[in-house]
Amino acid sequence: MSSFRLSRVGMGVLVALSIGSTMSVQAADSTTNKDAQSKDQIETITVHGSQVDIGGEYEGGQVARASRAGLLGNVDMMDSPFSTTSYTSQLIADQQAKSVADVLQNDPTVRVAKGFGNFQELYMIRGFNVYSDDMTLNGVYGILPRQFVATQMMERVEVFRGANTFLNGAAPGGSAIGGLVNIVPKRAGSEPLNRVTVGTQTGGQSYSSLDWSRRFGADQEDGLRINLLARKGEDGVDDQDTELGAISIGWDHQADNWRLSADFGYQDNHIDSPRPSVTPYQGVVPSLPDASSNYAQDWSYTDEKQLFGVVRGEYDFSDETSAWLAVGGRHGKEHNLLGNPTMQSDGTVNILTYENKNEDNIVSADTGVRHSFNTGDIGHTVVLSGSAYHARNDSAYYMTDSYSVGSLNNYQQLPASSNISWSGGDLDSPKPHMRTKYSSVALADTLAMFDEQVKWTLGARYQRIDTITYANYDGKNGTRYAKNAVTPFTGVVYQPTLDWTLYANYSEALLPGEVAPSTHTVDGATRTVTNGGEMLSPLRSQQYETGAKYDNGLYGATVSLFQISKPSYRYSGDTYTDNGEQRNRGIELSGFGQVFEQVKVLGGVTLIDAELVKTDGGSNEGSKVIGIPEVTANLNLEWATPFVEGLTLEGRTVYTGSQYTDQTNDNKLPSWTRFDLGARYTMKLDNNPLTLRARVENVADKDYWASAGGYSNTSNYLVQGAPRTVMISASYDF
Repeated sequence: MSSFRLSRVGMGVLVALSIGSTMSVQAADSTTNKDAQSKDQIETITVHGSQVDIGGEYEGGQVARASRAGLLGNVDMMDSPFSTTSYTSQLIADQQAKSVADVLQNDPTVRVAKGFGNFQELYMIRGFNVYSDDMTLNGVYGILPRQFVATQMMERVEVFRGANTFLNGAAPGGSAIGGLVNIVPKRAGSEPLNRVTVGTQTGGQSYSSLDWSRRFGADQEDGLRINLLARKGEDGVDDQDTELGAISIGWDHQADNWRLSADFGYQDNHIDSPRPSVTPYQGVVPSLPDASSNYAQDWSYTDEKQLFGVVRGEYDFSDETSAWLAVGGRHGKEHNLLGNPTMQSDGTVNILTYENKNEDNIVSADTGVRHSFNTGDIGHTVVLSGSAYHARNDSAYYMTDSYSVGSLNNYQQLPASSNISWSGGDLDSPKPHMRTKYSSVALADTLAMFDEQVKWTLGARYQRIDTITYANYDGKNGTRYAKNAVTPFTGVVYQPTLDWTLYANYSEALLPGEVAPSTHTVDGATRTVTNGGEMLSPLRSQQYETGAKYDNGLYGATVSLFQISKPSYRYSGDTYTDNGEQRNRGIELSGFGQVFEQVKVLGGVTLIDAELVKTDGGSNEGSKVIGIPEVTANLNLEWATPFVEGLTLEGRTVYTGSQYTDQTNDNKLPSWTRFDLGARYTMKLDNNPLTLRARVENVADKDYWASAGGYSNTSNYLVQGAPRTVMISASYDF
């Protein structure tokens, strides 16, 4: 499998499947005669807690009505005591989005950064990191590919805002404090689909994809959907070359009292000379290179191969009682050779050669039972749920001494260094570096009162965190961390009218704790830690949130006020404690839908005050947190033109306020605004739909540092924004 790269054979597979699909049209036609309904049931049903049915969409088709709320299942926006937005496959296709990060450019509460020393997409929700490792696939952790997930398999990208350990369990990657991203895979609709898409973009990168689906059976109870993608070539960044291949297969069965789905995929993503993030000197922001320049070493690359799958079933014992079970897994291999730049005091750049290999083997499961009953005038929906996650990470690495390669604007290409200074494990045969076991059980009761105008959810989750870390990268003599915690939850929804909902919640997020070190350094002297070796409890973030939602059937809006307090480690004298604190307070406003007959709107604004309120020794208390802008805003407008039938014009504005790059708040990135434009034209070719799309992102070709976020709140990796990028594509259904 390691030598297979779909992008080298993608077109051949596309052609073969296209021929096969046309041969199966007659067989499919015998079942489609029963399609009196114009849309598939999955796309039109309004859901209240189902684990499988995903509900319908708002007018305009960019945002869905329901999204997943963990153990509570898929919940309509107006019934949920949370703030969520679910972006649809129509939006993904119309904007030619390549990854989750591209989709989230539409969200005013999310900003995109990069992970620790690699090219992992990282999403900032409410000012806190969400690693791509901690996304869920249909509510199951650990299944999706690391670093990057191609959009071709996605029916929806769901953004959940807020602490969510009660709903989903603790995120195994140690993030998701301020929110979560869930991916919903595509399903076969009621009509047969044969869709081929080809496209290209600035730099010459080209791609082709196939989206094929059928429903089978006397009542079309079985569905099959296959997506293939092949992408290859340079993008707008000089000499940054991508080779991507992906395949996903989704099957579902819809019966009277049970539903079953299975999703499997393989993704092979390789980037040569990927432009790296930049670490500033003491937070001092370097001058910006040209947006298209590349300061990567020409020998650097990242390579990732991921095989993954999940099966989910739901069974109705009666109208009142149902149960579900989901089990999935992932086998991933990753190999990076990097030379990321670190700024020096004189403005020059040093790099060190860093090579690592990782292999992940993960099994993850989610199960539960739901029962509804009444006590007098009060309705109850009780859910008992359990989850389990087991991962083994085999890893090896080495790093060399640093050496100078000039400046960002005059970057020298030098050979990779062989002067190894740090290493762990054997690159030819990586051994276990970490084993992780998470398990939990949760109980919730949603009480419906006053003719269901008020819905009050109470619950708690018991969480077990068990990790073993092997410092020598050899699977031997590991340090174990094993602790339990209970996270309570309460949330209430009050719907005084059909158009309005008021809500509030209290929720928590858990992070793995640490083992106190044996010594620490104070003023250059080594001192003994009084509680050295103590296993500290998991860190518990607390969230308070309230808000209001509006939905008139054509468009909707949400306003939220929140506060999240995240603990951190610090010393109290010579005692290692977890009573440090970061506090994020904010207001979010988002809106979406079809405000006029020919106009769609999508966007909003977020205001965040992120402050260090308790720090080690009191240093930097009151400082703003690195990489969190105080203001972010998005506005996307679509206009179906009245003068040319089938022509739609679109414009998007993305604004990100200034961001501090150091904890002393002496340096910060300037604010930036980006403008994107798009157009699409739908017509008939041989009586079949043909859609032509063109898009220009960063129209002004603005040079800007997009983010200063990173692996933790003390990191300050600067990520440069992409240059002007022109994308064109054509999709043909036959």
